[in-house]
Amino acid sequence: MIESEESAVSPKPAHHKVIDRTDSVALGINLRHLRAFSAVASAGSIAAAAEALFRVASAVTRSILDLEAVLGRPLFDRRSRGVALNAYGELVLVRALRIEREFEEARTQLAARGGVAGIGGGADVHSLFASILNGRRLAVVASLAEKRNMPAVAREFGITQPAISSALKDLESGLGVTLFNRNARGLTATPAGEIVAFYFRRVLSELRHIGPDIAASEGTLQGSVNVGALPLGRTQILPLAIASLLARHPGLHIATVESPYDALAASLRSGDIDFILGALRTAGEAKDLQQEPLFEDRISVIARAGHPLARAKRIDSRMLREARWTLSRPGSPSRELLERFFSDARQAPPLPAVETGDLAVLRGLLLESDMLTAISAHQLRYEIRDGSLVVLDFPLEETRREIGLTQRLGAFPSPGARALMDEIRKVVAGSPDFREPGRRK
Repeated sequence: MIESEESAVSPKPAHHKVIDRTDSVALGINLRHLRAFSAVASAGSIAAAAEALFRVASAVTRSILDLEAVLGRPLFDRRSRGVALNAYGELVLVRALRIEREFEEARTQLAARGGVAGIGGGADVHSLFASILNGRRLAVVASLAEKRNMPAVAREFGITQPAISSALKDLESGLGVTLFNRNARGLTATPAGEIVAFYFRRVLSELRHIGPDIAASEGTLQGSVNVGALPLGRTQILPLAIASLLARHPGLHIATVESPYDALAASLRSGDIDFILGALRTAGEAKDLQQEPLFEDRISVIARAGHPLARAKRIDSRMLREARWTLSRPGSPSRELLERFFSDARQAPPLPAVETGDLAVLRGLLLESDMLTAISAHQLRYEIRDGSLVVLDFPLEETRREIGLTQRLGAFPSPGARALMDEIRKVVAGSPDFREPGRRK
């Protein structure tokens, strides 16, 4: 696995928890209660909602009361002629409607790709709500798809294997489709299971944000923010932004996920992470993602202080080719940029003596030998700042790329995620180390 560079090989999914078990609010939300809440908000009365849901009014009332108890806030103003959403209810409704759209898309995908009998016709999104019951079951199914091991998932959520088997059987019965194949090695998600797990993760993301939405409306930032951290944001930008934000909002919890771009993009699409900070991709690679450029970067030739080339009056391509190099593996972004630079100049690129993606190994090789490397200077910022490493006077102007924020198109980030992205923008705007996209020194 490449640490300082985004891998070019087919990446494994980023492994991190589907949802934190301590997030009791998200796990405890009963989706039938949330559906009843949406119906009451739409109808304006308990009686009308009960009729639309084919339930008795007392059951709908109980659903609303139970949901309010889990969230710890009233969601409606009770009036003689019905009910009306209050400010808390308005916040919850945004997430509830987004969850309904995710389930509707899951139903569509099951019908289109899974060829599930009945899903495209008789069953509808309401059946999904009724069969899943709560956030915990969502998380269990999503975790089963990732871990493929029922005992491990049972330990993760503190429940028994028979309970998982029963919940899974109920879900498969409600959907009319097999989600997992059982074998000697554990569980393997079927195509339908992969679809369901993907959309369950997106629903979990919406559930995870309900509590922080409410807290933010009361002036408190809390909850978890999961950041996909690519190499160019890890050394300086992200640490500065996180430290500044937590100094003002200590109730936030921030987790960084360090994986290759493809794995992070997959986690972004499924809602496991809130945004990515790092090098932006082409429109084709970033399909259904929203990219925001923050500054422009290029790779640099870097060596130890005192390196013979650091004293050279003029450095040419021949001198670079004759030097000993440590580079990232073939196919990594900086390696491709360096090779393209020499190819455009119709020259052979340097051949590395060492190939590594580990930043600690790279740093040690540079400091203890006369090897050169070619990566973004931001990744070795502190060594360059203290003078132990230097950027050689051989500018690679044609290796520029845009660095910025990537979100899922149509996503509605939590207040904490929005605040961290704002802090990142401030760090970039306030530092002379960064240049605006398209700007040249």
